[in-house]
Amino acid sequence: MVELVQNAAEIEPMGAYTPIPIDDYLSMIVASEKKDTKSGTGSYLNLTFEIIDGEYKGRRVFDTLNLVNSNTQTVEIAQRRLSAIQRCVGVIHLRDSNELHNIPLVISVGIKPADGQYAAKNIIRGFSRVDGKELKDVVEEKPVAKVAAPAAGASSKVKKPWQK
Repeated sequence: MVELVQNAAEIEPMGAYTPIPIDDYLSMIVASEKKDTKSGTGSYLNLTFEIIDGEYKGRRVFDTLNLVNSNTQTVEIAQRRLSAIQRCVGVIHLRDSNELHNIPLVISVGIKPADGQYAAKNIIRGFSRVDGKELKDVVEEKPVAKVAAPAAGASSKVKKPWQK
């Protein structure tokens, strides 16, 4: 038995999980972890993005990059996605995934429909820079200021790059 002291009347209950709407969201990577595939023949990088502004502030969206895999196309896609993330946050020469943490970037979120076995879930369709600069033009190491995640309930007035 585990002793617990909690008054449920004082804590908002967790609701059912529903994907957030398709849109672009200001976010940052708050966690990353390398894991081996079930078969043990490859590995992937799990990235956790946290939305840091707007109605869905605090919600998390996940991405998996298959960096070591027998399928070369799968690896190429993962490398290209990682390159986009690096260019978004200004870390061109990456040595550790922690270097990507807590730097704002915009994620384009989509929804993968339910398939009978799994419920609908969010996916990340793409990445863009907060300043709106084209990713292909970012080739120099330009440190982007890291930020702490805003405190719960705090309001931030960050505009999307296309909002003037």
